Amino acid sequence: MKIGLLMPFTESTPNPADFARKAEALGFESLWIPEHPILPVNPATKFPGTNGPIPEVYAHMCDPFVALSMAAAVTTRLKVATGICLVPERNPLITAKAAATLDNFSGGRLLFGIGAGWLREESEILGVDFPKRWTQTREYIAAMRELWTKPEASFNGKYVNFSPVRAYPKPAQSAGPPVLIGSLDKNVLKRVAKWADGWCPIGVPVGYLKKQMAVLQDECGAVGRDFRQLDITVMGNVEGDRNQVQQGLQDFAGAGAGRFVIGVMRSLKPENYEAELTRLATLYV
Repeated sequence: MKIGLLMPFTESTPNPADFARKAEALGFESLWIPEHPILPVNPATKFPGTNGPIPEVYAHMCDPFVALSMAAAVTTRLKVATGICLVPERNPLITAKAAATLDNFSGGRLLFGIGAGWLREESEILGVDFPKRWTQTREYIAAMRELWTKPEASFNGKYVNFSPVRAYPKPAQSAGPPVLIGSLDKNVLKRVAKWADGWCPIGVPVGYLKKQMAVLQDECGAVGRDFRQLDITVMGNVEGDRNQVQQGLQDFAGAGAGRFVIGVMRSLKPENYEAELTRLATLYV
């Protein structure tokens, strides 16, 4: 089981480069960074799961591509991942350039975790067709793949249109960075089977994952995809001592996951992050 870390970086957390260097030294496989470009003041939308106010950290999240570039620059093996990038909130040509540059300069270490967003007020400020945001997301990803893989790319869609352009550097990964959908939407497995490279749900129990893997296999069969080629990543936490955590990881592996990404939810500061990463490594790695 590959073990990663999901960490929202802000102006009060450790520097992403320092954090990544320590994470790699401790044996973690990947570092995932989420994003929310903006947090509207007094949104009507409530926080998913609690139906309460949106936590303050959502106003302070860094740009993931900048932070991941800092992480990649001081490591050699650590995979760098968006966890997740809100694709329809970004210009797809500019996002394709950022992702390709990071993948190229890191030697092919980028994992492109994506989502369509849940905060309507944020999405609409940034130009998202919120009711059709997954359709928009799929089109944006299709356009990015054209830019990543062709010397001269063009695209003609509902949301993206551009005549032939040249866009370099290309990603080190020839097909572009793997696209993993981070969502629990009712149609997510259909989307994974049709056009993604994997799935990275957060906070799901083992039993749920096992049932969903059977569904995903059927969805892949229906569209001619090889289920075995998909990257299945689970994000969350396993409680207990090392034996209990390791058993939990084995259970997730048995259910179909190839990677477990620890949600680092406690407030990490420059003065305490090394001790916390060491503690997590003793449990998970």
